[in-house]
Amino acid sequence: MASVITANNLTIAYDKGKNIVIDSSTFSIEQGEFVFITGLSGSGKSTLLKSMYGQIKPQSGSLLVGGLDMKKIKKGQLLQLRRNIGIIFQDYKLINEWTVEKNVVLPLIITGYNLDVQRVQAEKLLSHVKLSDSANKYPLELSGGEQQRVGVARALSKNPFLILADEPTGNLDEFSSGVVWDLLENASGQLNATVIVVTHKIPTIFNLPYRHFIIENGGVHEVH
Repeated sequence: MASVITANNLTIAYDKGKNIVIDSSTFSIEQGEFVFITGLSGSGKSTLLKSMYGQIKPQSGSLLVGGLDMKKIKKGQLLQLRRNIGIIFQDYKLINEWTVEKNVVLPLIITGYNLDVQRVQAEKLLSHVKLSDSANKYPLELSGGEQQRVGVARALSKNPFLILADEPTGNLDEFSSGVVWDLLENASGQLNATVIVVTHKIPTIFNLPYRHFIIENGGVHEVH
């Protein structure tokens, strides 16, 4: 298997290097693997995830994502990389003025897919997240759990090779949580996508083999 993410002595810091969050950590994640990242609040879980889609640059060491060096990556390369990554945010980040259907196909709109492709993909994904009847609604007409399911559908719309999820079920009811975990399992198992989930708690019922990293005192350690 090819490595999707390779970190070598990775250090991530804020305040011009004074506030070190991730300290000299080395690890790799392969294509198709499902990975949970846990740790105390403020330990650096979300910071590490942000570095994987280029919102935060490493201070030292190296971080390769899809073979690209995130410390030296150019703007055009980063935009292209993000088009092939599905990102699921805890606070949904939906566009409230757009319908649910249009929110789902946002990545397809950005990359210029035609309306027929958008429509077919939206119909399929909204069926998967059990929101077929909500295609023409707007995000604020939905519950929080439903909005997050729209966010998951959007993240999957381009069949990404990498899915990054930040506390995707942190505020959800049991039904919506189950739908989200099922979708992420399917993305890993059927699409062979690499899925990395930051969470406070690994679900008790999970049907795939997975790896577990914990962040403690700036170190990223695998739990065996």
